[in-house]
Amino acid sequence: MTDTQQTSPLRQSLLTALLALTFGFLGAAIWSYTGLADNRTRAYLIENPSILQDVAEALAAEDARDRLASVKADLYTPFPGAVMGNPQGSKVLVEFTDYNCPYCAASFRDVSQLVADDPDLKVIMREWPIFEGSEMAARMALAAAKQGRYQEFHSTLFERGDTSEAGIEAVAEAIGLDMERARTDAMSDEVSVELVRNLTFAQNLGFSGTPAFVTGDIMMPGAVGVERLKEALAEAEADASQS
Repeated sequence: MTDTQQTSPLRQSLLTALLALTFGFLGAAIWSYTGLADNRTRAYLIENPSILQDVAEALAAEDARDRLASVKADLYTPFPGAVMGNPQGSKVLVEFTDYNCPYCAASFRDVSQLVADDPDLKVIMREWPIFEGSEMAARMALAAAKQGRYQEFHSTLFERGDTSEAGIEAVAEAIGLDMERARTDAMSDEVSVELVRNLTFAQNLGFSGTPAFVTGDIMMPGAVGVERLKEALAEAEADASQS
């Protein structure tokens, strides 16, 4: 059997979905009438490969929405204190971040601008230390959250950019943390569980790196820029008002 005669499971599933989407309401008679059946279907799709890509993207988007729905309530419940902006804000953005990620540093400026421009914005921070040397910074950030100083720690560490142990301690001291308590909290089971939860959220949502954002039912991997974040927040707010 030649390669053109073989149909992979993925291609077969996409073809089935394509046919269902295209002809599901027209019936078998119309499907036959179109002349796309059997090998003609394969030839048609080879000549129009964007159709399979469109269907694959539609199926992936639907799957992502389903996965988001399964974790949404927990995702939108922050670790106590791990919030930027207004903790009571009605507009909510979730960000997965890593202090050693250069794209997160760029997104930090975008998010800071959003927070400054919109007093009703709440940004739930999900510490996801995937870069080497980031875990201690994430742990201390959550320890700062437990003392109500997350925003100061987060901002100062990104501004200074020193994620060495000495750099992390210097930031914690500079913002006035109770250092004995912070060191204990940073290594606590509560913080360890939070880091595992954030990793699980990210994996369930299909994110492969930082930064990544969620608002409403919209998922945005990567440093998408301040304008896209504004658009997504507006879209999420409009969707919420219609529901």
